[in-house]
Amino acid sequence: MAEHRDDRDGTVTEFGKLVNLTPRQLQDWLERDESKAAGQHRGGGESTGHASGRRIVELLRTSRSDLSDDDVAHMRKVNGYIKRHLAQRPSGDVTDTAWRHSLMNWGHDPLKDR
Repeated sequence: MAEHRDDRDGTVTEFGKLVNLTPRQLQDWLERDESKAAGQHRGGGESTGHASGRRIVELLRTSRSDLSDDDVAHMRKVNGYIKRHLAQRPSGDVTDTAWRHSLMNWGHDPLKDR
């Protein structure tokens, strides 16, 4: 049980470090056209990242003690996505790129000062 708790705590802590947008910043970003255009759109609907961003807003507003196992599983997915995509940073100015916009949908702005 302790190992599960350590894994859970590690996931939540890492999520708190990797997701560097506040709930309000992320919510405002998700309303922009650039956000809605970024990512993979299955069947012309909402992109996976945009849907994840809406969930991340809720997770950021949830106290640690109220997180479900499903919430922590989504946090683990977010952590993996952010780390993978940060490793694929394109060269040059990334300010207005699909790469940055996609990361922002997942709650991380690579240009934001920590």
